[in-house]
Amino acid sequence: MHPPLTLHRHPMCAEIIEEFQKCHLDHPIGKFFGDCTDLKIKLDRCFRQEKAVKRKANFEQSKKLRERLEALRKESAEAEAKC
Repeated sequence: MHPPLTLHRHPMCAEIIEEFQKCHLDHPIGKFFGDCTDLKIKLDRCFRQEKAVKRKANFEQSKKLRERLEALRKESAEAEAKC
């Protein structure tokens, strides 16, 4: 199974999604017998790559947030120590 094939959610894979959907329209019976399997494999690979890119971006964002929170905690601990 694959996630919903909406182009706005998967901009990196838009071209392959369109080809895959066209294949399904062009081969309504053949899609059950492997006519679109090559495109499905390409689509799965594209989704994996897209997920890896998103995962890396999320990790970098969380790293920055964690550093900011640590700085705020350190700052508040120093402020409490002065009081």
